[in-house]
Amino acid sequence: MANIKSQIKRNRQNEKRRLRNRVFVGKARTFVKKARLSIEDGSVEEARQATLNAIKALDKAAEKGVIHKNNAARRKSRLMKRIHAMEKVDAE
Repeated sequence: MANIKSQIKRNRQNEKRRLRNRVFVGKARTFVKKARLSIEDGSVEEARQATLNAIKALDKAAEKGVIHKNNAARRKSRLMKRIHAMEKVDAE
């Protein structure tokens, strides 16, 4: 436990930020998982909608600075790659 007044305040601020950031990270993780599962199930429309929700959540997290913008871009790219592969197989 810190004895210095400024460090005590800094610890309070860090805890508030950590709790606020967890919301955005958790939502992004949940939506990405749902998108992956719907892609594996094979329902094209459901997978497309879930992917759009995941992309929105990743963009929001990156915008808030919770995750790095390149991290969000990489994860969105991988999701889109999977959905396009699924659509290609479905079209054949």
